[in-house]
Amino acid sequence: MAFLDDEQSIPQVISRQELRELVRSQLEALLEQNNLQGAKALLVPVQPADIAEAIEGLPDAMQAIAFRLLSKAEAIEVYEYLDSSVQQTLIEEFKRQDVLDIVDKMSPDDRARLFDELPAKVVARLLTQLSPEERGKTALLLGYQPETAGRIMTPEYISLKENWTIERSLDEIRNLANVSETIYYLYIIDSARRLTGILSLRGLVTAQPDQTIGEIMVREVVHVQTDTPQEEVARLIQRYDFLAVPVVDTEERLVGIVTVDDVIDVLEEEATKDIYQLGGVQSGDDSYFQTNLLTVARRRVVWLLVLLITNTATTAVIRSQEDVLERVVTLAAFIPLLIGTGGNVGAQSSTVVIRGLNTDEIDIHEAFQVVRREAIAGAFLGLMLGIVVLGWAYLLYGNLAIATAVGASLVAIAILATVAGSALPFLFQAIGFDPALMSAPFITTFVDVLGVLIYLNLARVILRL
Repeated sequence: MAFLDDEQSIPQVISRQELRELVRSQLEALLEQNNLQGAKALLVPVQPADIAEAIEGLPDAMQAIAFRLLSKAEAIEVYEYLDSSVQQTLIEEFKRQDVLDIVDKMSPDDRARLFDELPAKVVARLLTQLSPEERGKTALLLGYQPETAGRIMTPEYISLKENWTIERSLDEIRNLANVSETIYYLYIIDSARRLTGILSLRGLVTAQPDQTIGEIMVREVVHVQTDTPQEEVARLIQRYDFLAVPVVDTEERLVGIVTVDDVIDVLEEEATKDIYQLGGVQSGDDSYFQTNLLTVARRRVVWLLVLLITNTATTAVIRSQEDVLERVVTLAAFIPLLIGTGGNVGAQSSTVVIRGLNTDEIDIHEAFQVVRREAIAGAFLGLMLGIVVLGWAYLLYGNLAIATAVGASLVAIAILATVAGSALPFLFQAIGFDPALMSAPFITTFVDVLGVLIYLNLARVILRL
């Protein structure tokens, strides 16, 4: 019996990220060699989402070539996973009929999302060339406001009637399963298409064949309106662990469902937008390497210009206190330490509050309680940091009065920073703005100005200047 050596006997385990990168690099190498058969064979066992990522990582000239290697059925699935910028590029590369074959077979919600990104002329042309059924579905979704349940829902669902037997309902499911987004939830409607109940597939298959849907369905249905914000839909699905939630219009008629995969996209988009805003950056839909550097700079410069202007207030405060700094030059050495620490404390506080507001863990009616809690936390932080800084300042300069001024200022600045960092997001939400706009750079600048003012005035009092 032959034995493998140690190196051969240990399986090589690689992560999915490494696997995707391996597929991308091998695909690019095969295309460079013009080995189209080899590239096609390479993609056969790969999942559509991974194929999409591999295509996105290819040079622009190779993306269309790689996409054409896919079968029609696989191409439709892969296309839905592609970034919107790559989708637009492929549309420009394909012949008109190729585009129609793909776009017509896309799910309506994914098609509507694509049309949101395309130029209006292209959308108008594609709409007229879709099949009447798909054109109607797409027009329905595009008729709702962006970022609402109506815009992200799919009209492809299975509906049943209360008087149907289990046997008849199963026949209906068999007929519609291939054209429905999901079959795990079944929606019961009346003759006017109003939503009257819901039933899980498990409940259906475990019922007796001669029972009717009305006997086993759940009549209390959690649903949303077509104008419900998509973030609220996402939170609803997350709270109840739904796979989908029904969408009704103003007359309570069932018009579609929002599925969990669409909600995941919404949550990712919202988290990305909030992170950008917390960093003082305008968000964009394109990926990092696909964005022009001039566009990158333009998105970042807006907040930086605002902060540059507001930071002049810090300079004005320092100039107004020049007499104090002239008498005790040592005080100037601690200004960066104090405003830097204050900015960081404020940024921590605002981040916690903004995240709590976005996840509904914190409510605007709890503003006073939250601000008070953060102020107490700021006092503890200030005392701990202030004692350290007091000792450090005394060791450096041997002047207890200066060290006391620095330590006391840090306590006051920490309290100010936590109050500002927790209160300002509530203020923004109260006046109808996204709390994330009250970003860390803004909080930092606000604390810088008031922190310097507190520090130099406390020093004036303690040093009796």
